Amino acid sequence: MGNKRSGGGLSPAQQAAKFLGVSVVAGAVLAGIALPAAGALGLAAKGSVEGFDELPANLKTPPLSQRSTILDAEGGKIATVYYRDRTIVPLKDISPYMQKAIVAIEDSRFYEHGAIDLKGILRAVNENAQSGGVSQGASTLTQQYVKNVFVEEAGDDADKVAEATQQTIGRKVRELKFAIQIEEELGKKGILENYLNITFFGQQAYGIEAAAQRYFSKPAKDLNIQESALLAGLVQSPSRYDPVNDEQEAIKRRNTVIQRMAAVRDITPQEAEKAKKAPLGLKISRPSSGCITAVKGAGFFCDYVRRAFLSDPVFGKTAEERQKTWERGGLTIRTTLDPKAQESVQAAIENGVNKDDEVATAVALVEPGTGKITGMGQSRPYGYGKNETEMNLSVNASMGGGAGYQPGSTFKPIVAAAALERGMPVTKTYSSPYEMPYPSPVATCSGNYVNTTSEELANENEKEVGPYSMKEATALSVNTYFVQMISEIGTCPVIELSKKMGIERSDGNDFGQGPSIALGTQEVSPLTMASAYATFATRGTYCSPIAIASITGPDKKSMPVPKSTCTKVMSEKTADTVNTLLRGVVEDGTGRQAGLEGRASAGKTGTTDFRYAAWFAGYTPNLSGAVWVGDPQHKRQMVDITIGGRPYDKVFGGEVPGPIWKTAMAGALEGKEAPGFNLVDIPEPNKPGKNKPNRPGGGNGNGGGDNKPGGNRPGGGDNPLPDVELPGDWFGGGQGR
Repeated sequence: MGNKRSGGGLSPAQQAAKFLGVSVVAGAVLAGIALPAAGALGLAAKGSVEGFDELPANLKTPPLSQRSTILDAEGGKIATVYYRDRTIVPLKDISPYMQKAIVAIEDSRFYEHGAIDLKGILRAVNENAQSGGVSQGASTLTQQYVKNVFVEEAGDDADKVAEATQQTIGRKVRELKFAIQIEEELGKKGILENYLNITFFGQQAYGIEAAAQRYFSKPAKDLNIQESALLAGLVQSPSRYDPVNDEQEAIKRRNTVIQRMAAVRDITPQEAEKAKKAPLGLKISRPSSGCITAVKGAGFFCDYVRRAFLSDPVFGKTAEERQKTWERGGLTIRTTLDPKAQESVQAAIENGVNKDDEVATAVALVEPGTGKITGMGQSRPYGYGKNETEMNLSVNASMGGGAGYQPGSTFKPIVAAAALERGMPVTKTYSSPYEMPYPSPVATCSGNYVNTTSEELANENEKEVGPYSMKEATALSVNTYFVQMISEIGTCPVIELSKKMGIERSDGNDFGQGPSIALGTQEVSPLTMASAYATFATRGTYCSPIAIASITGPDKKSMPVPKSTCTKVMSEKTADTVNTLLRGVVEDGTGRQAGLEGRASAGKTGTTDFRYAAWFAGYTPNLSGAVWVGDPQHKRQMVDITIGGRPYDKVFGGEVPGPIWKTAMAGALEGKEAPGFNLVDIPEPNKPGKNKPNRPGGGNGNGGGDNKPGGNRPGGGDNPLPDVELPGDWFGGGQGR
């Protein structure tokens, strides 16, 4: 029914005729107005009424917003998201009872009149004049549809919604003009189909299909008489007749509709009596939308997909345009998420870290050579309750993450790669003392770093004393070695290569310029490190991460999607050398607990200053992954702590993140081919007279930039070294940090 207001005075017909002076147009204006006479002139005065013939006749019908479905790489549903819960269905998929019910109660002469119902107008005018108020309305179903189009187009804009529903003669004249156009273009069946798909039925359900599912958990085509009558009765006032909150009022309204269906002979009196005696029969499906409903712990990946859509110009030149497309919905989004890999990620997380632990973990898996994100998860679930969060710990701040976490020694391979690219031999040896001041001056991208405060750094263990070669220093994750290395080549080559490998600070700020960046002091995200390490797996080609594989629009046509950008950023020789260096970490070093059985793997552990974070980043030729464990607030040091029900004196990258990485990777790769690396021969250095400690436990490289009491020493590290020495010609793989 049309909106109504009470009042008294001159009849609406007299006022409209006076206003327009033409009886035909007067009838047009009156269609659906049914305003109290005292208020009509005032409203008309406020309305901007143009000459009827001068009004545009082309109603631009906005695409109806409806559900979008996010799928994994194999077509399984991850989540359903919507701005308005609506599924558009053709008239043939709507119960005949529903079609009859809505016509009976809203516009019983629908098939007999045109865009307006003059007989209905006269009846409404007469009834309202006698009552002194509004007891009858006269809007046709076509006019109501036009009003709904205006409301749909207004979206969440309160001013536009008010404009679309304001009670002015000006709006009614405009509404009528469009109604005439719609009658000519769509015909009765088309109007009825559109009306049932656009109308709001309460409980966040837009359109009859969503309403049938919401109230009765069945498709619209299966609605019976009493169910159809209930839904048809909601249209006039979804809140007043809401069966969830007021069963008795809903039954009264339903039975009114049933009686009306019988009166117009859509059903027999016997059918009507039986339907009126039936219980409501509700089978409520609660509104469920958004990434909080995602399966297999993929809520954060789901949110990443949404943010990727809203931020990429492929989906619209402006943010507003992309937002409208997302809200309009009707999209089927197939993503890169591998359901097997995602299940493995969740299993690894649940086995390693509890959601109510003092610290959290985040895992990201990426396919080398394509950039496809195949797994993403964290120990604190997506949600709003206790031990839940909306912050995606795997990604940068711009994509819903936090400020990032220092990667510690997992950054050292990037320093080594930059040095190798500049021609440094893999046999390069540095003095690598246990402790030393930061070298000064050091060339940067913008001048020179000068150690004006005599800041120092140290290795994890006092017995870590050089000289060391690159192979040893990588295996042992010797801090002083890599600082001496970056001081020789300068920080700019490292920063430039980092950018080429997609490594950027999570907060979006520029990288620091000092040599301490060699120790992983710049906060990054797990997805960033997984994508960067995939560069080594591809023998030097970096591919930007992507989450969306394809999208089908509401029209069932394919939409363009962003592609991964793959760029050769280092030589195959450099990548192969790094692969050889890092392979030793998982075979003999601190990453032994992360080593994969039956397939080649490489990786690096990392622990930051004061053990605020621990990492393992690693890869095989066909999958790369990064695992971070720590306190997102950077407050809890991982010393004397229980994680996943297991106590730890100190947390190392090989102890907690390493096994999580191993479980996640092993499950994700199960049944897939196991290619090998292209390894290079790295000669052992010949350094007489220097005993090296045995490193079965080794230390984990540290980053961090926090100041320790008594001096500025980036600390942390993996497993303290045992007090054992071997002959000076022993230089096997030790413990990387």
